[in-house]
Amino acid sequence: MARAYSLDLRERVVAAVSAGDSCRKVAAVFKVSVASVVKWSQRARATGSPAARPMGGNRPYALAGQRDWLLKRLADQPDVTLRALVAELAARGIKVSYYAVWHFFEHEGISFKKKPSRQRAGSARRGKAAGTVEAPATHVRSKTARVHR
Repeated sequence: MARAYSLDLRERVVAAVSAGDSCRKVAAVFKVSVASVVKWSQRARATGSPAARPMGGNRPYALAGQRDWLLKRLADQPDVTLRALVAELAARGIKVSYYAVWHFFEHEGISFKKKPSRQRAGSARRGKAAGTVEAPATHVRSKTARVHR
């Protein structure tokens, strides 16, 4: 992964823009993209510093604060769909995507499998499924000798 530009460069770029130069001119002088100049200037105006935000790290799940409610909701109605949970969360004022709900349950180790009674029917030609393999029957031999011809 690429590293962030140095704070020194960012501060010089923002100072040049603040002095009245255009973003395109500053970008050409410092050999950075125009988008970087614009973003660094916006960040400097908003936060007071053009410093880069931290890279990497462990971000918490979007629904980490709703864990108890989601698990209780799933216990109350085990066949609830993920789309229904997204709608209920939106009604509670929490706007999340379908994927965020799915990812939360995947992290919790909960999967939504189809019920066997809802699976598709087999074809009419198929016979019954083979039963379990049984132990072979013990064969009792007669005590007379057999001669093969």
